[in-house]
Amino acid sequence: MILFLIAYLAGALTIVSPCILPVLPFALSRAGQPFARSILPMLLGMIVTFAGVATLAAVGGSWAVHTNEIGRYAAIALIAGFGATLLSPRMAAMIMRPAVALGSRLSQHAGGKAGSAGASFVLGVATGLLWAPCAGPILGLVLTGAALQGANVQTTLLLTAYAAGAATSLAVAVLAGEKVFASMKRSLGIGDRLRQGLGVAVLAGVAAIALGLDTGLLSRLSYASSIRIEQSLLDRLRHTDGAGEGASVNAMQLAASNGLKGYQSSLPKLGRFVSLDGAVEWLNSKPLTAEELRGKVVLVDFWTYSCINCIRTIPYIRAWAEKYRDQGLVVIGVHSPEFAFEKRIDNVRQAIDEFQIGYPVAIDNDFKIWRSFGNNYWPAHYFIDAEGQIRHTQFGEGDYEQSEQVIQDLLAEAAGSRKSDTAAVAPNAKGAEAAPDLARLQSGESYIGYLRAANFISPEGVGADVARDYTVGKPELNEWGLTGKWTVGGEQASLDQAGGGITYRFSARDLHLVLGSGADGKKIRFQVKVDGVEPGMDHGSDIDAKGNGTVSQTRLYQLVRQSGDVRERTFEIRFLDPGVEAFVFTFG
Repeated sequence: MILFLIAYLAGALTIVSPCILPVLPFALSRAGQPFARSILPMLLGMIVTFAGVATLAAVGGSWAVHTNEIGRYAAIALIAGFGATLLSPRMAAMIMRPAVALGSRLSQHAGGKAGSAGASFVLGVATGLLWAPCAGPILGLVLTGAALQGANVQTTLLLTAYAAGAATSLAVAVLAGEKVFASMKRSLGIGDRLRQGLGVAVLAGVAAIALGLDTGLLSRLSYASSIRIEQSLLDRLRHTDGAGEGASVNAMQLAASNGLKGYQSSLPKLGRFVSLDGAVEWLNSKPLTAEELRGKVVLVDFWTYSCINCIRTIPYIRAWAEKYRDQGLVVIGVHSPEFAFEKRIDNVRQAIDEFQIGYPVAIDNDFKIWRSFGNNYWPAHYFIDAEGQIRHTQFGEGDYEQSEQVIQDLLAEAAGSRKSDTAAVAPNAKGAEAAPDLARLQSGESYIGYLRAANFISPEGVGADVARDYTVGKPELNEWGLTGKWTVGGEQASLDQAGGGITYRFSARDLHLVLGSGADGKKIRFQVKVDGVEPGMDHGSDIDAKGNGTVSQTRLYQLVRQSGDVRERTFEIRFLDPGVEAFVFTFG
């Protein structure tokens, strides 16, 4: 009995789901008419037809599907005609004239009442043929169990209970609508306009169903409405002891998980995995296409190798690629450069080696893949199911546990069985790959090139693309300046003479600076001080305790990692050789 009650409640919850929108105007069109002769027959017709058709569709094979399609076409035509009658009395007379004689005969045999009830029942039958509710956990469970166990009384009664719940919600909506419409008629005198408005709404519902929006867009919008409530009801029943209703649910779930439909994830469908075309080169792999990846779960990671946020996600992506590779996960890195130096494929290749990335990487220098996804972020993760649908996105670093659960969910869906609860990966990230200390972070990304520079305090001001001598005093928090002779370009500042430096007042555990050695590629020595002294235990992974380091390639360098309390500090870096290029400060 509890199982039937749960099915009824699940049906009642459809009123808060966008999937009910296309058929709602059909029900509201009966508002203002007698409940017993008009509204109730319509709802009964909907219940009977949905329960019968859903049972046949679940067990009857392709013939039942094709039969239902024919019925849907007929129902679309019928309700479209009904909607047209609401628009114009003249049109109603033309369309309904052939049925007037039949209606009169029916009325004579049933005391003048059967005609109205019969017409409403026919409208309900058409509604039942057209209604495609969002298959939440409970309806999905019932339909899958029917497909595996065959047609039986329990299946039909469960579907009837579900449809009755939806009908109850619709009845409430109709009765509420009746009062609203009656009030509007009395106060505004716009009865004809209301009837015509309902006609437009009915035709709009027909159009939505004919275009497949009820099973497409609206079903994707419905996941947040009632699925959590349904799932919580199922979870409670699943833990019921004994051989009662809980055992029935467990048996049906077991059958469903081993059936042809298998486990279905509740993740929404966000769009198609369109293309990987446009990469100028592929590393670690031959060029891949969306078509050949069908059947695999795919994680597409947009990144660029000097981005600190991207760097901190790499340990997790690397671990997922290794852990789930044999289960069908394919990880693809799409390297989309932020700076010009990141377009050099040799630089990317060297970074891939240093980060120990073994999965395929597409070099997206022209941002063609980036645009095909409509992406706007570094890093950005797109989780794609085995059918080529994007099911989840993650923009920016973090939420690693949730992302791994998405991977497990999509792999389980592809395999047709419920996901196993395995421990999340816990990579041993070191250096710049370690997670940031967000609780004590007070400094943000700061660019050095004049196109995006901010909080620059050298009194000489920025001389765009010209060599200039700079000085700096005592910066406040998140202010910075140059010392020595520099040429400041749009993306970076280049040091023209040895001995120049950069000073930055910051508050964060980690300080990073993207540095390069210019076109000649010569190594450039530098020395770092924190509050005017050697960093000691606060040195980053790219310098020693005395603050000595070398720029050997264009990349992100970790220069400070505070080992004790995080507080405001003054960072100074002085270059012992000319030619260095400085791009951006980042913190963690």
